[in-house]
Amino acid sequence: MSVATVDVERLTELGQQLRVDAVRASGAAGSGHPTSSMSAADLMAVLLAGHLRYDFSASQNPANDHLIFSKGHASPLLYAMYVAAGAISDEELLRYRTSGSRLEGHPTPQLPWVDVATGSLGQGLPIGVGLALAGRDLDRRDYRVWVLCGDSELAEGSMWEAFEHAGDQQLANLIAIVDVNRLGQRGPTRHGWDTGAYARRIGAFGWHTVEIDGHDVDQIERAYSEAERSDLPTAILARTRKGKGVAAVEDAEGAHGKPLPDTESAIEELGGRRSIRVEVTRPQADDRLPKLTTRSLELPVYLAGEQVATRTAFGEAITALGRVRSDIVVLDGEVGDSTRSQFFQREHPERFFQFYIAEQQMIAAAVAMQVRGWVPYAATFSAFLSRAYDFVRMAAVSGADLCLIGSHAGVSIGQDGPSQMGLEDLAMFRALWRSIVLYPCDANQTAHLTAAMADHAGIRYLRTTRGDTPVLYGGEETFPIGGSKVLRSSPDDQVTIVGAGITVHEALAAADRLADDGVAARVIDLYSVKPVDVVTLHQAAAETGRIVTVEDHWPQGGLGDAVLDAFTQSTAFPRVAKLGILALPGSATPEEQLQHAAIDADAIVEAALGLVES
Repeated sequence: MSVATVDVERLTELGQQLRVDAVRASGAAGSGHPTSSMSAADLMAVLLAGHLRYDFSASQNPANDHLIFSKGHASPLLYAMYVAAGAISDEELLRYRTSGSRLEGHPTPQLPWVDVATGSLGQGLPIGVGLALAGRDLDRRDYRVWVLCGDSELAEGSMWEAFEHAGDQQLANLIAIVDVNRLGQRGPTRHGWDTGAYARRIGAFGWHTVEIDGHDVDQIERAYSEAERSDLPTAILARTRKGKGVAAVEDAEGAHGKPLPDTESAIEELGGRRSIRVEVTRPQADDRLPKLTTRSLELPVYLAGEQVATRTAFGEAITALGRVRSDIVVLDGEVGDSTRSQFFQREHPERFFQFYIAEQQMIAAAVAMQVRGWVPYAATFSAFLSRAYDFVRMAAVSGADLCLIGSHAGVSIGQDGPSQMGLEDLAMFRALWRSIVLYPCDANQTAHLTAAMADHAGIRYLRTTRGDTPVLYGGEETFPIGGSKVLRSSPDDQVTIVGAGITVHEALAAADRLADDGVAARVIDLYSVKPVDVVTLHQAAAETGRIVTVEDHWPQGGLGDAVLDAFTQSTAFPRVAKLGILALPGSATPEEQLQHAAIDADAIVEAALGLVES
């Protein structure tokens, strides 16, 4: 659509229709955010009618543009757009926020046209960056990524990670539409209507910026056309009025997140219901399929007794996987030399993405890339994934499929001290919906689990260890997710020791010492912390009656609790001793750390004897 052919009257009417339908949906639900929808209605009317290239009958068309509502609370506006496009019916619109409805309070991929769940502010633009990267560097397609942002969320640090990365990468296929309506949830935003303040800041990150009246469809049209011609990412800073068109709520504080006081009078004030239908421009047909290669995988094999860090085995295994699967991509947070993801970078640089120390942007990009069918592995220190945890949480809400790697876990990293030690990560990832949590103890196990992650769904987390550990398993061993390995067992076992990762080696040493004292101990390598091997644990409990769990993690939410959870519906509960990190560590050698934390072989022997002798 060129500026000369803009049908101002029709676009203005379409904007009013979107407002009316947003008001109707929220009124029917008795809840929602109509005023936040009303401010952006004109912006979305012009986008829908003239610039969005999307086939609503084929949501998986790889040539489709992507539209993300970063301000996901404005969902009534998004659903009103779907009505105008003929994607949903008016009847469905009025089931907004009701039990069983696809039209949830904040959008989720339950709807086929929604790529990712939004609603936690500050996430839509970073995900948009990932989609723009995927389009340019992986899919090699010319789709555009449109992101509707609110001015309140520009206070989020993740937004500025996104502005920085997109500007550095010159992602011309990314367009941020910022609805500067001045009001947040509880009052005015930091910069109010000062679009110049936003323009100076965003422009400093290498973006093209355009300031407009967000209710002037002619200005909106010119801004979109300018953005489409730009060779830089574009931020359109649109000055709008919250609750536009209804005097009772327009630019009024205290109206956020509430249906309008009188729905019928508001609809009348907006000019009544309309029934405009928009023929959204479909992208040009593009039947090209990605050239994916798959062939037989040859994982690295390590010899029993070798000393190999599991992080090293991860790096070598993911590189091998990249040779046979061209859909594998690896994302790094400037620690690839430590996580060993740089091995993949050296061999597959075209599928390696560096995000520097910006863990939120890294995870957001991983979420975006899996939207496009890629299989992302994102790696950093386990401790630093806590900074990106809200993105991981929302990825689970999206039903995203991600492989996440956390290295340098636990006190066993040694002298670096507690700021670098992931001590909460098992609990974090166990708490997620549909998650898988893996903690290998040796190199061959790590290699197999690294490859297995690619073929599972949901959030998959692999915890790796910094230091070298002895290889216990042969390369022919298998490690099904949800399984475990029994490393010591006899009919005379009096106690079971359950460990994972670094503590498996301490458990084996403890079992040998207990044997010298005449106490037979079973040792279970519980490498799959979630899902847990309930059958093996129940058998051990029935046969030994006593379990010692030992983990390089806080005692809350980790391995010990996973074991206890396996007995929640059991009629016979074993006696359990949980060993974990009880005090804040300092700097010490890895061996000293395990001793100070009382998770070494000595502590395991003491706990086991305490159970057996009491």
